[in-house]
This record gives sequence, structure tokens and C-alpha cells, in this order.
Amino acid sequence: MDTKEILKFCIEKGLLLDPEVLTLFSETVDEESVKLMIEKIRSHTQNRIITRELFEKNKEQVGEFFLGLPKENQEKLERFKIKLGLQIEISKESSALSQPEKSRAFRSLPSNIILNGSDTQARQIGGIKVISSSISGAKKIEVEDFVKGFRNRFYELKNILQDHSELENLVSINKLGKNRQGVSIIGMVASKSVTKNRNIIFEVEDFTGKIKVLINQNKPDLYKKAEEISMDSVIGFTGFGDREIFFVNNLVFPDTKAFEKKQSPIEEYALFISDLQFGSKLFLRKQFDKFIDYLSDQGPKIEEVNKIKYLFLVGDLVSGVGVYPSQIKDLEIMDIEEQFRQLAEILKRIRKDIQIIISPGNHDGVRLMEPQPTLDEKYAWSIYDLPNAIITGNPAYINIGATSDFPGFDVLTYHGFSYPYYANNIPSLIEDGLNAPEKIMAYLLKNRHLAPTHGSIQYLPSDNDGHIIKKVPDIFVSGHLHKCAVSSYNGVILISNSSWEEETENQKKRGNQPDFCKVPMFNLKTRAIKILDFE
Repeated sequence: MDTKEILKFCIEKGLLLDPEVLTLFSETVDEESVKLMIEKIRSHTQNRIITRELFEKNKEQVGEFFLGLPKENQEKLERFKIKLGLQIEISKESSALSQPEKSRAFRSLPSNIILNGSDTQARQIGGIKVISSSISGAKKIEVEDFVKGFRNRFYELKNILQDHSELENLVSINKLGKNRQGVSIIGMVASKSVTKNRNIIFEVEDFTGKIKVLINQNKPDLYKKAEEISMDSVIGFTGFGDREIFFVNNLVFPDTKAFEKKQSPIEEYALFISDLQFGSKLFLRKQFDKFIDYLSDQGPKIEEVNKIKYLFLVGDLVSGVGVYPSQIKDLEIMDIEEQFRQLAEILKRIRKDIQIIISPGNHDGVRLMEPQPTLDEKYAWSIYDLPNAIITGNPAYINIGATSDFPGFDVLTYHGFSYPYYANNIPSLIEDGLNAPEKIMAYLLKNRHLAPTHGSIQYLPSDNDGHIIKKVPDIFVSGHLHKCAVSSYNGVILISNSSWEEETENQKKRGNQPDFCKVPMFNLKTRAIKILDFE
């Protein structure tokens, strides 16, 4: 677009145009659409100086401007809206302009739809149902928010524990009398210490008070279970004691229970990948192109490929910028928007009948505080433009493969940022460290929480803790550790993804031995899992 013509147009109209807005106009919009937008702003605001701040202060009116323009001009202004950060705010209005299958509001979860773990509402997108996707709006965080979050966590996990038959004669802590026998309590672990006699003492609390519970080192099986308890976990204890101390005979994790394994009446496949790190100098481009070519093939002789209907991309799509000190020397593409744009060009080659379910990771330009929102449209607009992409937050619950007589498979996606903490602090996980993600995933299922210890992640407090595993999934899939692993725990299929980036210096220092270009493929009819190798 000729910026001189726009400046001439503004002078003729008696207007001043902010240089930043002019740059955005020149990068994203044609001349005709710019002139229409300037005329609209002038007539509605009577403001003669057009700045970015003008757009931000009048978001609702700007939304009306866009809707009042001819449809052709609206489409041309789409990227300009994203650049200004306006797309999400007006998405609910603009969704009416196009068919559902082409609308961003149907393919992603806009900020006006809040789906936390406790919500029962679900969003149907094509053949996929987004059961929940933890998305939180920006707000000032106060101490009371953390209090509410922990109270909610205790309440939810207590309800899960109350269904465990091992916890007989449940009482609250303030109901413990003198030397009461054969009772159970449920508490959140506030502290942990080891006495001179090697006994473990926890301080636990419920809504009614605190108490110390003791695990005797002369009970080896019980002691070993107690060593596995992490801070802030909600645990059930049986035993005896008074208001001063409680002596434990057994302890119970919230845990999952074995359930009947589902099998779809239709044979179709789901693939799982993560940690592309696109934009890094170490990105394995040839191998990834080979994978994309595989997903692009279609024909009567390629029966297996034709049955692939779902592709989960569980975080770290791109390498990002400024994720760690001196990252710039490791980047081939220095701009995160350009990283997303070039990746989207590659993903466009995937057959359109394959639904791509995309959630963010710690490299993808969203906040590190979890739960994480969907990808930021300012940078990842090209990903939102993919017609077969479904964008969720992190973590998220997705249902796939449902039919009129089959409930489908519930898939829990979580990138896995909390995993290093447990690999380094839980005795049974320390030996394998970062190289056995499936064991960490099983441990978190046992706790029914993706990050039970507050310090294991940067945590965004809310009334509903999005990390509680309230609904036991059929499949639990993660990334982050760059290790390929397939396992199961009480009937839940555990899938950890490999990387599409060569081994880094940081991984060498931490003893993290990555796998490369391995793609687990799940058969919804037989439950068989095959590992496709593109290395």
C-alpha cells in the first residue's frame, strides 16, 4: 500500500495519523479499506488525531466500525484487527458474518467463553467436542485469590477421596477427641519433616483446623507411600489420635479407579506430537516435512493414512523469542510472528479432513502462569487461519470419535511444565529423572492434579483450579520432556511426545536424553498404538 497516498488523504481530511498506526495499515491493509476505516473513525469519534490508543479506548465502537464495512473490506482488515489486539474482543460479533465451519469463533475458544475444569458446558466443533479449556481473563491477582483457589482444590479433591472405601469413619480435624480409634481424616499437606527417629511428620489441614500426623518408620510399606507425598497434596489418612497428633495406619491418594476400556465402532486414528520448536536452528525440518508429506497423501492404496482423522499438537509449536537468556543465538527465525506464519504454511499441506487440535506450551508466546490461555492471535493469527485447526488452552479436555451410540474418547492434554519438579523431588521418580515422563504422568493421575505442589509451576489462582483431574480421561497426552513413551495407568492411556529439535546444550546438562520425530498413532477401534518413526 502506498503510504504517501494515505498521508495525502489524511491531510486533505484535516487528520493526523500516528506513525505506528500508519505502519500497521501499510503492512496489513489495502488502500481502499484504510480510507473507509479513517472515514468511519472520523465520523464516529470526531477525533482528528488517529492513534493506537484511540482504537484501544473505543473497542466496542471499533467493532461496530468493522461490522458496518462491506464484507470484502472486513476480510482485508482481519489481520489489522489482530495486530491491534481487537480480534478476540469482537469475535462474537464477527462470527455471524461467516459460516460456522469457517469462523474463528467456532474453531477456537474466544475469551468470552470460559471453560474451566468444573464447567459442564462443552463446545462442539465439527466432530470434536471441547469439554473444557482453561482460559482466564487478565485481572489483578490478590492474596484472597490464592486462598479461594486452595479452598476449591481441597473441596474438589475431598469429594473424590470420600468415594474411597478405605476411608472409614471420616471426621473433620476439629472433631478428633481424646485418643479416638479407627477414624479417618482428609487434609491438605502444609509441611513435612523427618524426626531424629526417622519418622515422618506431616502437618495437614482442612476447613476446621490443623493437626500433625505421624508415619512410623517401622512400617516400611506405609513409610514408602508417605515419602511419595508432595507438598499441598490432598490425602486421606486412617488411624487414631487426638487433637495433638494423629498416628497413621494407612494413607489414601485421590487416585483413579480402573474402568472399562472403550473401543470405537469405527476404525480411525489419532496422532500425537509436540515440541516442534519451529524457528530454532536445531529444528529437524527434513524429518518434519517427511511427516507432513505423509499426512498429505490420500488414495485407495493408502488405507492407513486415510483413516487418520485427528492430530494433537500439544505445545511448543515454535521456539519463541526471549524464552531463555541468549536464545537469539539459537534462532533461525528471529520473530515469533514469522515463526508461526512459516509453520502455518507447512501445516496447510495437511489434508483438510484431519482436525488439528492445538494447545500452547512455554515457548509459544503465551503467559507462563498456568492454566495458559489459547495462542495469542497477535502473533499466531496464521495458526487461527488454518481451516481445520481447533485452538485450546493448556490444559484442556477434548472428546474425539463420538457417534450416536458411542461416547467417544476423552483426551486430557497438558504440555507438562510441572514435570521436572516431580522428577527431581519424588523418590520413586528421581532415578529416571526426566527420562521417564510416563511415570510422572502416572504419579499426577494418582494425585488427581497436574501440579499439586504450588511451587512446581507459576500458578494463576482462580475459583476453579484448572489443574484438578476431575474427570478421568481415556487418554492423557503431554510433551515438554522431549521423550517418547506410551504406557497405561488404571486403564488410562499415557502418551508422552518426542521432539522435532536436535538435542540442546541445556538437555545435556540436565541429563535429559531426547527422542526425535516419533509419532504415536492410536487406533480408536482396536486401541492399538503404533509408533511412526520419521527420524
